Amino acid sequence: MRFSCRAVVSLLLSSCSLILASDGETSASFLDQPPPVIKKPIPWLPVVPNYENLEWKDVTVCCRRSNPSVDTNTCADNVPLIVEPTTIGSMPQFTTDQALEVLKQAKEAWKGGAGVWPQMTYQQRIEAIEHFFVELAASREDIVETLMWEIGKNRKDAESEFDRTLQFARSVIDAIQTDNNFNGTWQEIGNVRALVRRAAIGVILCLGPYNYPLNETYATLIPALLLGNICILKIPTIGGLVHLQTMEAFAKSLPPGTIHFIAGSGRETMPPLMKTGEVDGLAFIGGSRAADDLIHQHPHPHRLKVFLQLEAKNMGIFLKDTFEKKNAAMLGHAMDETLLGTLSYNGQRCTAIKLLFVPSDDAPKFVAMLVDRVSSLVVGLPWDQKDGTFSQITPLPTPQRVEYMRELIDDAVYKGAEIRNENGGNLIGGVDSTLMVPAVLYPVTPNMRIYHEEQFGPIIPVATYDDLETALEFGQSGEYGQQVSVFGSDSDSVASIIDRFSAVYGKVNLNCQCGRSPDTLPFAGRRSSAMGVMSVTDILREFSVPTVISYKEQNGLNDELLQGTQLKSNFLQPVTRTSLSTIRANRE
Repeated sequence: MRFSCRAVVSLLLSSCSLILASDGETSASFLDQPPPVIKKPIPWLPVVPNYENLEWKDVTVCCRRSNPSVDTNTCADNVPLIVEPTTIGSMPQFTTDQALEVLKQAKEAWKGGAGVWPQMTYQQRIEAIEHFFVELAASREDIVETLMWEIGKNRKDAESEFDRTLQFARSVIDAIQTDNNFNGTWQEIGNVRALVRRAAIGVILCLGPYNYPLNETYATLIPALLLGNICILKIPTIGGLVHLQTMEAFAKSLPPGTIHFIAGSGRETMPPLMKTGEVDGLAFIGGSRAADDLIHQHPHPHRLKVFLQLEAKNMGIFLKDTFEKKNAAMLGHAMDETLLGTLSYNGQRCTAIKLLFVPSDDAPKFVAMLVDRVSSLVVGLPWDQKDGTFSQITPLPTPQRVEYMRELIDDAVYKGAEIRNENGGNLIGGVDSTLMVPAVLYPVTPNMRIYHEEQFGPIIPVATYDDLETALEFGQSGEYGQQVSVFGSDSDSVASIIDRFSAVYGKVNLNCQCGRSPDTLPFAGRRSSAMGVMSVTDILREFSVPTVISYKEQNGLNDELLQGTQLKSNFLQPVTRTSLSTIRANRE
């Protein structure tokens, strides 16, 4: 049966059965979660002319339970879960002229490298950023609630995003304090003494994604700031409200003009900034087409320092030996990793596994096991729980994402694939809902869009192979090259795959899902998946340039000169570890 966009079945399941296992023996938590009240920030940085006259656009999200009075003790099966959109805040819509005014103020703050922030010592900048996170910690619960409501992230994942953001920043600071590239030590090379230290680039334009609006954005923004750059943050259209909740912390911690915000239409605001040629660096996380368009707007692209994290079509390859009877435990583990890799946060991760290759003879068994696991997931609103487990499948952030999922499913079914799990691809909660039941598609073939396009959502496509070369060819000829997961114990096959893919993917995962962590490892990609490397140390190099201070000894004169210079130069000042209690005391 074809899954038609024009004849979508919206499931009106009971608010109990929605997140209960089929046995119905456990109870669930259905607290009516009131939407957050996200206020306009007091300091809009920078102070845009006529700020109060900016147009503000409501941010409307799915989903609020429209029947919150459900008796959660009885949970009658005839009481449907129905959700409705609700407004949780508003976002200013900058014009082109206002965006250009922001850039002007950023250039003034940079002042050719002589501005207040770039002229501060590393230590002073570290203490300012540490103070920012002290201030931000007070807003943790507000930000977590906003992540749940605006982008459908469950509470556990929202809390993890906030905490991991702070942990990453702390690790970056540790790297600055311990890495000689940043702390700086003198070295002797023949008769030359030299110190190499990294310095800022200039004005950095940061564009982050909706799926991890805090963590992914701050993974570029905070390192860029610590190095002395002036940053302009383009708030994403979706997932942007959390950034309004950070502004007051920034205002209390950083000198005026250090960080700037632009909101509204990216098409109206971003190209004009790039066309000026006054943007020195671009940190972009999103789609390759949009990245190319922005870069091409710059009149001197050779001067633009570029860091990109783009699309991926990561695949999972199951080797034949995985299905041997003696490897039953390994297969079970592989299935668990596959479930996490494909559907964590509804599959809305660049590192998600987005296409599975399975031996043809073993595919029916594999699909049955996969369907069984998908059917056991907790599906509901981000704050709903079953036995202490928050919903694992939650609403997609916009109706447009639902429509794209429908297009991919429709295309695959029309061309011969089947939706193998019950209600796969259907909506729960009524016509206004974006809560989609994951769809397991099998068999998926090269003539289907889902075989090539990044779904970035709750669809698991399963393809088959008779010859492993089919999967290897997909990897080598594909458009993307971020990661691959390989499941099996055949060392000959694994060695062959590693050798073939070592120049294709940034990471080869053995018997585990794809992922970015740990953050100390390089996170890179090839082809249209990335430009630049992310890790706590690599990201610092992306937003800085090494500066060398050197001299040749002349009867002790230069040694004496350097002794006095080091005491007076901000650039040469050493970095020391400072506790948070000391930072708080200094601020008070």
